[in-house]
Amino acid sequence: MHPPASGRGLAMAVVIAAYILSFFHRFAPAGIAQDLAAAFQTSAASLGVLAATYFYVYTVMQIPTGILVDTLGPRRILTLGGLVAAGGSALFGFAPDLDAALVGRTLVGLGVSVVFIAMLKLIAVWFDERRFATLVGLAMLLGNLGSVLAGTPLAAVAELTSWRNIYAVAALVSAALGIAAWFFIHEGAARNAGAPPLDRRAIWRGLAGVVANRATWPAVWANFGICGSFFAFAGLWAMPYLVQVHGLARVQAANHLSLYFAGFAVGCLAIGSLSDRLGRRKPVLIAGAALYCALWLVWLSAVRMPITLSYALFLLMGLSTASFSLTWACAKEVNPPHLSGMSTSVANMGGFLAGALLQPAVGLVMDLGWDGSIVDGVRRYTVDDFRYGIALLASFSALGLVASLFLRETGCRNIWQAPAAARMQA
Repeated sequence: MHPPASGRGLAMAVVIAAYILSFFHRFAPAGIAQDLAAAFQTSAASLGVLAATYFYVYTVMQIPTGILVDTLGPRRILTLGGLVAAGGSALFGFAPDLDAALVGRTLVGLGVSVVFIAMLKLIAVWFDERRFATLVGLAMLLGNLGSVLAGTPLAAVAELTSWRNIYAVAALVSAALGIAAWFFIHEGAARNAGAPPLDRRAIWRGLAGVVANRATWPAVWANFGICGSFFAFAGLWAMPYLVQVHGLARVQAANHLSLYFAGFAVGCLAIGSLSDRLGRRKPVLIAGAALYCALWLVWLSAVRMPITLSYALFLLMGLSTASFSLTWACAKEVNPPHLSGMSTSVANMGGFLAGALLQPAVGLVMDLGWDGSIVDGVRRYTVDDFRYGIALLASFSALGLVASLFLRETGCRNIWQAPAAARMQA
């Protein structure tokens, strides 16, 4: 039984607000990378680890979160997640050293890791599956306000006040959203309509079925390559790349990030809507992934260009990056409907795992070629140092494109069928 439209709207508003904050946390290190490097005197590899701790815990939490939303519902985990993220934000903002910052960033990742899967669950249970990609795209359009805030606005506010004060405010907002989730999301309404209660054995059987399903894995690998390279670049290395390689001022570099995130937000809605209207997933994802890969060649060349052109390319890259948002629908539609939380979380795990690996890996590759130069307390890298890091990201994007070629076309509907033996017993 679905809740009234007003109840659904209020619940979704709370979840989307939490999603906006999770996007802000995900990409904030890029906007303040120079500040963090100076505050904690880090190498590129250490800065990458600091940013990636969010992705480490987010990756680990995807499958547990999928299980929890399929069994307990979103209310409890969103409330707890908001409070944990609040504590992590406060610790990060007041961290006296790198170790404390690492713990704070980890707690932030733990707290916000539950939001996206809970949101997908609500959309899958409360709305028509033929509108799934469109609604997910709309939610991501709104959620990406957080990533836009992590670009130019964050850089500008950090110059006026301090990145530490910004995280203190984020802690208060996280706590407020966690409490709001408890009061406005009704537990019973968020459960699967008509789905039998799951015992522990059924949970593990369901998860094993999703993982054993070969049709799940192309979506995982496409997410791994496209989303992972996006997280690593936009989440940390784009700002240093633009400042040190292209010689841009900090605000100009932040403008590029905001355009990237704006393009990504619009792309999620446009690509989801296009896929639903065409009744096809695979060709839309392949086209977007191919354009995304091609754009990496521009950044690999490190060629200087008019700033209006680089703005346009970042916007276009954001639009094409959004193609990976179809991987959640692709995974959901080849698995049992009542396991939508688990199937989307398995696919989502790919991108976060890649982001966790790539952020420090890019820094490590850059550190290997570092010539010892330091400017204003921050390590200075050459064009070739960055080119090696960009090449690593480009190779992951190519992996995502190849994986998308192996997706199973679903026609925008659930095509899962129970094994023959199970159907005969039913």
